[in-house]
Amino acid sequence: MFSGIVSHKAKIVNVKKYNDYVSLTIKSPAGFNTQLKKGASISVNGVCLTSKDSGKNNLKFDVIEETLKKTNLNSVIKGDIVNLERSIKASTEIGGHLMSGHIHFTAKVKKIIEKDNTKDMNISLPGKYSDYVMEKGYIGVNGCSLTIGSVLKNTFNIHLIPETLKITNLNNLNVGDELNIEIDQTTITIVNTVKKTLAAQKSR
Repeated sequence: MFSGIVSHKAKIVNVKKYNDYVSLTIKSPAGFNTQLKKGASISVNGVCLTSKDSGKNNLKFDVIEETLKKTNLNSVIKGDIVNLERSIKASTEIGGHLMSGHIHFTAKVKKIIEKDNTKDMNISLPGKYSDYVMEKGYIGVNGCSLTIGSVLKNTFNIHLIPETLKITNLNNLNVGDELNIEIDQTTITIVNTVKKTLAAQKSR
């Protein structure tokens, strides 16, 4: 599990493609690998990946076809910047919201409004997931726990503070870029429960 509070951003130093998976090597930020064990879960752009025997200076992951189909890791290249977060511990302060690292869909940046020190961003929203995205709710964007702004018919807005822009790769985004989106699981559970309850009442 993760908190959605990205701790570092890091550069991809190697992408090696095989028939049914891709091997990623990422330059480890200073101190990130401390006491990191082989097999540990790490959030990479919001995707829960299993760490290989990476060494002191690098992080290495194998990304299988199913993950490549559903996330923007399918299109990363050498030199790209990704967001990183270690999995949370029982004693961790959770400043964001609980996230599994299981991406529900990818979305496109539709519009960016640059301000003096902040940014507003409009992001596409597939109709299949529109019931789970609501104003003031939680959402994971490239592994960042964010509060949802206004929700329109096929898009939603996020508002990025200076600290988020500094620590994460959201400041590097352009219109048309692809984002990993994770819906808040509690919201999904509540909405689906209400739907089933209403459907049962109508069928009586």
